[in-house]
Amino acid sequence: CSSLRLSPPLVHLCSPHPIREASASKPLSQERETWGKKIDFLLSVIGFAVDLANVWRFPYLCYKNGGGAFLVPYLFFMVIAGMPLFYMELALGQYNREGAAGVWKICPLFKGVGFTVILISLYVGFYYNVIIAWALFYLFSSFSGELPWIHCNNTWNSPNCSDLNSTLLNDTYKTTPALEYFERGVLHLHESSGIDDLGLPRWQLTSCLAVVIVVLYFSLWKGVKTSGKVVWITATMPYVVLTVLLLRGVTLPGAIDGIKAYLSVDFLRLCDAQVWIEAATQICFSLGVGFGVLIAFSSYNKFSNNCYRDAIITSSINSLTSFFSGFVIFSFLGYMSHKHNVALDKVATDGPGLVFIIYPEAIATLPGSSVWAVIFFIMLLTLGIDSAMGGMESVITGLIDEFKFLHKHRELFTLFIVVSTFLISLSCVTNGGIYVFTLLDHFAAGTSILFGVLIEAIGIAWFYGVDRFSDDIQEMIGQRPGLYWRLCWKFVSPCFLLVRSQSLCTINPCLFATFNPPKYGSYYFPTWATMVGWCLSISSMIMVPLYAFYKFCSLPGSFCDVSISYSAICKTLCQDESSQATLTSIVLYTKAVMKQLHSNKVEYRIINSL
Repeated sequence: CSSLRLSPPLVHLCSPHPIREASASKPLSQERETWGKKIDFLLSVIGFAVDLANVWRFPYLCYKNGGGAFLVPYLFFMVIAGMPLFYMELALGQYNREGAAGVWKICPLFKGVGFTVILISLYVGFYYNVIIAWALFYLFSSFSGELPWIHCNNTWNSPNCSDLNSTLLNDTYKTTPALEYFERGVLHLHESSGIDDLGLPRWQLTSCLAVVIVVLYFSLWKGVKTSGKVVWITATMPYVVLTVLLLRGVTLPGAIDGIKAYLSVDFLRLCDAQVWIEAATQICFSLGVGFGVLIAFSSYNKFSNNCYRDAIITSSINSLTSFFSGFVIFSFLGYMSHKHNVALDKVATDGPGLVFIIYPEAIATLPGSSVWAVIFFIMLLTLGIDSAMGGMESVITGLIDEFKFLHKHRELFTLFIVVSTFLISLSCVTNGGIYVFTLLDHFAAGTSILFGVLIEAIGIAWFYGVDRFSDDIQEMIGQRPGLYWRLCWKFVSPCFLLVRSQSLCTINPCLFATFNPPKYGSYYFPTWATMVGWCLSISSMIMVPLYAFYKFCSLPGSFCDVSISYSAICKTLCQDESSQATLTSIVLYTKAVMKQLHSNKVEYRIINSL
């Protein structure tokens, strides 16, 4: 060992970690909790990935960008980027058995990206839970003889409100009862002049938000043993409801026209760069990579679990669900178009407006509308709950694994996280809460999530090394990833993310966090609000350089010492045969000892790439 002259800084930063950092701090006897059943894990991943955006985003994009032709760029980006990144995160979490920050013991300089994705998941929870609260409010309102968004004789309606029976969609000065119910009856937006006039939280929405938080807490407080059982309902219920709604939707007049519009093929649209950009964006955000959730979930798998098969199954189900939901949505949109005798593009929309305005309006015209409304909003609740559970689990697992003393106090720490989320979310249930919601949605997980996934891909592929990563996977499942996956990890996926990040800021100024200021309807946010949004976005991204700087400064010696020591080792290994033999003996001996200590698939594997 002395002949190699290893200096302390090099041991920490550049060594192939014969024994990982965590092995010194984690007792060998401590067993990590695992999923009760394999299906618990699969349902959790599917439930997280299949969320509200599968219902309100993909079908509209498909219709808008050439119908069936949109599937060409969508599937292309799924194969070259979506699945490889999905597979990478599942394997990373399963092998290292840590949360989003702890997995970077394999390359400590990149641990900052772990804290980046944890913060992003936390920020998203601030407003995502509010969507579930809206759905719960609508669900309670549906238990009535007559739905409250059918007519205009309510206390919240304005003189511009026009009943459903009129051809109001052709009149820009009229509003529907469903629109006014959402903006005036639920949000009370008319009582706020902007983001600087929020008012107090509405007690009705606050109560619904509190119910959501309680459900989340009791789903997560005992770890995957409890959350793995909840997803049996929350992950499967949407498929049952979607099927029921489809069977009802296709019987409505105009439904077939809506489905034809959804599937109509316009290959000329493939010449438009915007179509490819929106397909790439949908892939980035629909699979849920970069939130730390896949890493957290897979860290509770058994070491020998076949994560390759899981990645293929779950990512495919997510895409098929998006496609299937389009039939449901456009059967009802076709019905609305036929009923009001207007073009389909007059009723087709995406985002919260689809599920809280257009769809409730369509349901209100059906016989037994209250029953159908209850069914629909139960689906929204189940779609939202398991996605929210995934985001919370990412935060909880990531921090508990990083700060080991929290393991003994998981219940209290989970309570702290959900209560903190609730308190901050209260700003979204005020009279002007929709403005806070829009600001968070615009900045919390746009550019920052692409940045996080890009740094994650670079750290694995170029610093830790694709070969080492492939060795890890082979140790787990007994099969080394093929050349295709290795090429995607090293070249294709990082280039895809780099180009996508650039296009998000320069080409596509209508989606997520961009240089264009956010707006809600005709309301444009003031400059100070936009600056706050950018500070929120940067606050998560800055964790990468901050932690790298901290890591360099906290090690003994200087940066020059590290460079000189590295050069000395390379020179010694290349010229001194006795040093090579010494190092080989050390590696082989340590490997044998560790094999005895970890007979059941070495958790802290010897990396002998030197």
